[in-house]
Amino acid sequence: MNDLAGRARGLLSLSPSLGPVRLVAIDGHAGSGKSTLATRLAAALGGAPVLRLDDLATHEELFAWTVRLHEQVLLPLSRGERARYTPYDWTARRFGPERTLDPAPVVLVEGVGAGRRFLRPRSAALWWMELDREVSWERGRRRDGPALSGFWDGWTVAEDEHFAEDPSRPYADSLVRQLSDGYEWLTGPHATGPTGRDITEGEGGRSSG
Repeated sequence: MNDLAGRARGLLSLSPSLGPVRLVAIDGHAGSGKSTLATRLAAALGGAPVLRLDDLATHEELFAWTVRLHEQVLLPLSRGERARYTPYDWTARRFGPERTLDPAPVVLVEGVGAGRRFLRPRSAALWWMELDREVSWERGRRRDGPALSGFWDGWTVAEDEHFAEDPSRPYADSLVRQLSDGYEWLTGPHATGPTGRDITEGEGGRSSG
């Protein structure tokens, strides 16, 4: 059995954190594998909605997207209503056609900054992709190719500044390492904190998928 199904069951056992929704944040350095994990986990949840923070950021506002997130996504979900947001087109440099996000039992939020302090009180769980930043950035550069080399030069500086001022990893419930044949799950720094949350099914547990 794909162990992501067990992770999905663990998430569904958590208390809702935003109206009827269990908001699950997947954070980590750019290129660390957040999007892949979110896609696989969404499938294990039977098609859970995924909000990708790249859709809210812009060239001018790499991390200053909290107002858009609050007004377009968090407020309607907190009322059990469908969220409507306009994703940013990184090629055309403008916001594109509207998309919707249903208030499902679990909604995944993935992207650099998903575990920032603005979102943590509204999140049922925070997972951190455990991969060195330099390795992550090199993966991202290879993925995007030389045409985006200039963008990456600016991005790495902005990401460093963001995590220096608003770190996510110290508050993670789980640290996730992507392996060639699945994932390795480690108890995060926050798993034994005041909330008492621990959905890792044992430190060092491993899942395929």
